Amino acid sequence: MNIVQNVYESLPRFIPLLAVLVFTIGIVTLVQWIMRRRAFSSSGSRFRYQAMSVLLAVAGIILVILTLPISEETRGDLLGLLGITLTVIVAMSATTVVANAMAGLMLRLVRSFQTGDFVRVGELFGRVSDQGLFHTEIQTEDSDLTTLPNTFLVSNPVTVVRSSGTIVSATVSLGYNVHHAKIESALVEAAKETNLDKPFVQIRDLADWSVTYRVAGFLSEVKQLVSARSALRVNMLDKLHEAGIEIVSPSFMYQRQQSESTRMVPVTPSQTGAHEAAGASTSAEPEDIVFDKAQRAEDLEQLGSERSELVESIKELEGRLAHSEGQEKDKLGQELSKQRRRKESIERFLESVDKDDND
Repeated sequence: MNIVQNVYESLPRFIPLLAVLVFTIGIVTLVQWIMRRRAFSSSGSRFRYQAMSVLLAVAGIILVILTLPISEETRGDLLGLLGITLTVIVAMSATTVVANAMAGLMLRLVRSFQTGDFVRVGELFGRVSDQGLFHTEIQTEDSDLTTLPNTFLVSNPVTVVRSSGTIVSATVSLGYNVHHAKIESALVEAAKETNLDKPFVQIRDLADWSVTYRVAGFLSEVKQLVSARSALRVNMLDKLHEAGIEIVSPSFMYQRQQSESTRMVPVTPSQTGAHEAAGASTSAEPEDIVFDKAQRAEDLEQLGSERSELVESIKELEGRLAHSEGQEKDKLGQELSKQRRRKESIERFLESVDKDDND
């Protein structure tokens, strides 16, 4: 009986603590729900979610200590202990967690690249498929996912392929027995066949036994970068062979006699009937397979950005509609209905994607 009475008498002292716990849990749950619904609304949603979760956890611990039914001296000791603990954690993990978090903040502020961009870091090349507070994920040309600590990206040069276009190039070494003008003409034709704009040829090296040529051109559709690189080399082979130009090693030698008129040029696919078969085997774009996750992440972010723009546009149209009359009001009403339908369609799609990911 005394125990029950003591608990009943002490209950008012715990009311602030219980209120703080309920409030903190409610806020965390609400934030998680909001971030799930807007998981792809912008390129920084995942980053903001992680940062907000850390801040909420620290704030919740401090509030619990402040509302504990203890003396001021004990509360001060607990806060001091918490400060010391956080200091030790920061000091011990300065080269890992905290360093990566600070590097993540720096990358978000600089915004040198975003999800979907082609990047090269050291020997790694691929498309950015995810950006977090502590790491960045890159999908390589093998369709593998490589996770890089943000400190690695900050401390190493990062080459970003511009979304407006990039230069695609390839090199080939040929003998001195063919005039460079003939070779340059064939290489320019190969670049044009690859749909590269403003193609040009450079002579990069005059070696003892061969001349190194570089052909390059501007590719405006960077999402086809991998295909364009391969197609350029294929067209270089075709155009050089069509021009009767041998592509052989300087030490090229067969253990059989060849006449002076013999040329080491393979039979073209049209002569063997293999052209159609070759085209059928390469009909699929490799980017659709290699960078599937990166492309999906970029598409979802674009949809999220479009949704945010629609929200602002709908607010503006609603304001204009309230002060319009006649035909202008009808026109604004139709545009408003159209944008609302588009917004609802995007939200349903994003919710279905989020549900599939959670399942």
